[in-house]
Amino acid sequence: MDHIAIMKKSWGLIPKIVSGEKTCEARWYKTKRAPWGVAHKGDRIYFKNGSGPVMVTAIVSDVYQYEVKSNTHALEIMKKHILSDLGTNEMPKDIQKYITNKNYAMFLYFTNVKKIQPFEIDKRGFGSMTAWISIDNINKIKL
Repeated sequence: MDHIAIMKKSWGLIPKIVSGEKTCEARWYKTKRAPWGVAHKGDRIYFKNGSGPVMVTAIVSDVYQYEVKSNTHALEIMKKHILSDLGTNEMPKDIQKYITNKNYAMFLYFTNVKKIQPFEIDKRGFGSMTAWISIDNINKIKL
């Protein structure tokens, strides 16, 4: 399975992926949705900023999924993965706000990070606000 992680450019996470500071991608949701239950070890993740092309790829090495019981539980979960996810042990206020009142958390660890020839994708049919796409073959949406 191939996955496209659409990143918030203002958080500056793709350079941290390339440098090795960030070794996992977290997703926090109110409802179960991709990559919950569809991302597995050995899958490929492609990374892009919201308005830019796909430019980095990696292989999923581990997946952790949590049903979040409370905001306190969310903070405990994040603290376990913060260095791998953000490349720091400090929890920025915007991240703390972002994980508040979420019911599901997923952490996808990855290896074999590679910069690739940038390419665009066709997101039609996935929703204009989608931040994660799971598809059996990236070539189906690659432009």
